[in-house]
Amino acid sequence: MTQLSTNSMQFKRRWNNIKNVRIKARDQTKLKMLVLVIGDFHVPHRTSSLPPQFKKLLVPGRIQHILCTGNLCTNEIYDFLKTLASDVHVSKGDFDENASWPEQKVVAVGQFRIGLIHGHQVVPWGDIESLSLVQRQLDVDILISGHTHKFSAREHEDKFYINPGSATGAYNALELDVIPSFVLMDIQGDTAVIYTYQLSKDVQVQKMEYKKKSS
Repeated sequence: MTQLSTNSMQFKRRWNNIKNVRIKARDQTKLKMLVLVIGDFHVPHRTSSLPPQFKKLLVPGRIQHILCTGNLCTNEIYDFLKTLASDVHVSKGDFDENASWPEQKVVAVGQFRIGLIHGHQVVPWGDIESLSLVQRQLDVDILISGHTHKFSAREHEDKFYINPGSATGAYNALELDVIPSFVLMDIQGDTAVIYTYQLSKDVQVQKMEYKKKSS
């Protein structure tokens, strides 16, 4: 994983470069492959709102798809996500009351099949072997899960696993001091470039890549 920059001005320029990248006409479909991976808000029960530093970054017109790991806990958060992109997918968390959200689903983005679950069903929580069972059941290239409130991203047996953490830094049953985080995926052909945004004193960005293996 590569650390990019903690300087706020450099960070904003990098974000804008993703949006404003110039490409040839034959590659314009790539602009529609920016995917926001986010979840575990727990508003208003454990925190009041999304950090203002994240709100400044998450604005309409930059993201085409949103995959949310659940535990929004309020319709206002869902409405906020819908202002960012029209294509919003949510897996039902253990604190969500919206019965229309499924506990798991599969979304196709470009060449990738992406599985989405909240993660409270996986025991032990966040265990890679338990997650790999879900990955095989769903037959996906990338599995996204939450619930632990701790960011993680790793390749395992040629598949990729992402936990975006808690977007608000909400506490959980195991930890009170949680670092707010979310993930942006830039999918280009058979490669997913994963940018992780974490908020400590400043927003920090890390980058890694996953290349889909040929079947």
